[in-house]
Amino acid sequence: MKNRSLNIVDDAPALMNQTDRRRIVRVPTRFVLTYSGMDAGHMLIGDGMVTNLSEGGIGIFGNRLVKLGMELALFVDLPGTKEPVCFSEGRVLWVAGRQFGVQLLSVQIDARHQLRSFLWNHQKP
Repeated sequence: MKNRSLNIVDDAPALMNQTDRRRIVRVPTRFVLTYSGMDAGHMLIGDGMVTNLSEGGIGIFGNRLVKLGMELALFVDLPGTKEPVCFSEGRVLWVAGRQFGVQLLSVQIDARHQLRSFLWNHQKP
């Protein structure tokens, strides 16, 4: 697995200008991920940057366009993990060009523990 750079930020990314309607704590961040899904019978594979993260979802800026309601698998290079963390079931909840939000649906127990650990260590007091 090749090394990818990590840049955790303290402020909400400039890319995120939508009104915050979630009540779940989200952590603004910047690190890479890969996403995949089916679009009109064709496999879509894209790379992107995680712009924010919560237990319930992920904000993404991607290199491939997605559609509202599309189901995606996400492979997140979560800091502190040797291999990308797989979130096999996600659904696109909003799209604004190459920016989009994915709701995490069924999360495997190992992935949930890694996500919670990251969020615990990076949320502001």
